Amino acid sequence: MELLNETRIHCPYCGETISVLIDGSVEQQDYIEDCQVCCRPIVFNTRIGADGVVQVETRHEDEV
Repeated sequence: MELLNETRIHCPYCGETISVLIDGSVEQQDYIEDCQVCCRPIVFNTRIGADGVVQVETRHEDEV
């Protein structure tokens, strides 16, 4: 399993595709990272499956 996984996501604010690095040493994470294009805060929910596949969900900061 890779320790850093490069993943492409769409910003929930501006819609741009950006590349982010996901820490593969942690099975599940919730954190906030600013968009590289519009600088708005994106909430990330990441999971590393048993097969090593990275699953990333993103949303607006004010979404429940």
